[in-house]
Amino acid sequence: MNRATIALSGATLLIMIGAISLDEAYAALDLNTLTLLFAMMILNTNLRRAGFFQLVVEWVVRRAHTPRQLLGLIIIAAGVLSALFLNDTIVLVFTPLVLELCRALDQKPLPYLMALAAASNIGSVATITGNPQNMLIGISSGLSFTQFTVALAPIALGGMLIIWLVIVLVYRQEFGNAPFTKPLATPRRYYRPLLRKSMLATGLMLIAFLAGMEIPLAALAATTILLITRRVKAEKAFSEVDWSLLVFFAGLFIVTGALETLGVSEQLFALAQPLAQQGVAALTVVAAILSNLISNVPAVLLFRPFVPQFPNPTQTWLTLAMATTLAGNLTLLGSVANLIVAESARRQGVHLSFGEYLKAGVPITLLSLVFGVLWLTFL
Repeated sequence: MNRATIALSGATLLIMIGAISLDEAYAALDLNTLTLLFAMMILNTNLRRAGFFQLVVEWVVRRAHTPRQLLGLIIIAAGVLSALFLNDTIVLVFTPLVLELCRALDQKPLPYLMALAAASNIGSVATITGNPQNMLIGISSGLSFTQFTVALAPIALGGMLIIWLVIVLVYRQEFGNAPFTKPLATPRRYYRPLLRKSMLATGLMLIAFLAGMEIPLAALAATTILLITRRVKAEKAFSEVDWSLLVFFAGLFIVTGALETLGVSEQLFALAQPLAQQGVAALTVVAAILSNLISNVPAVLLFRPFVPQFPNPTQTWLTLAMATTLAGNLTLLGSVANLIVAESARRQGVHLSFGEYLKAGVPITLLSLVFGVLWLTFL
């Protein structure tokens, strides 16, 4: 079974055995988070169909003259776009494009693929819309888009620099400073009318975020602009929504709601609370371990009912966002984005193994977590 089926089956079983009533299960659904996820998926579908991401790759190619420059620009592009448009979407679109670039330039793809996965994770920490756990934290904490970004964007920027340094050091033989020997032509494949409309909707959404509009409502308004169009039929947009991710979230909301009803989550939290309340560093360790044991979204859901009890709830929310996101770079199984990169590459004959990923994943994770702890503690 995939993770959506597991979550839905577990939720249904808990309702059937009376651990949580059907009405309580409905109440446990966080509709704000589900709405935000849905809206961002529609927006991403339109941007992809318009050719926006291919234009970004063209921008990278025009400016990259050496392997080190290409690596840096891929990291920047993946990190910045992941902060705006969901990291899983970015790696889904970018992985085949990066493989195409590497083949055309006679570059070994593995370092670039690992940089893409790590940058999508680290870049996504910067905003509420960067990844699913940030959406959950943003809705639950009540932090504005601006507050969240001001606090965590520097960690994303520092983390992207760490990725570049680690990849260049681990694969130093691949990253000499010799320029590429042949120019690379990138055909322009974009749909101008849809691109203009998608960029307009995205711009209006970001303005609404900064103006303080409720984040799910702002995203939904941007989505509505795109759906009221003949550029892309609504049926096509809906067909590309990741419904399994929405089902996964809905199932997890019900499961954690049942754990709260039964008092199990309180018992689990009581075990971790003494360590987690010792400060940012201790909470980061607990959150990072939980994220790799049960995944980042369930880890956040376990903490969510108790964060208001912490001495500094805002710092706790920000620490959870930082730790659960950056911990995803530890192993190939640490985040969905990593698995998407590995699976997309495998379909094209490139094998990114668990052991190979650890070479860069472990130092990137440890260094970025240390930087994140120092930033949230002292700055």
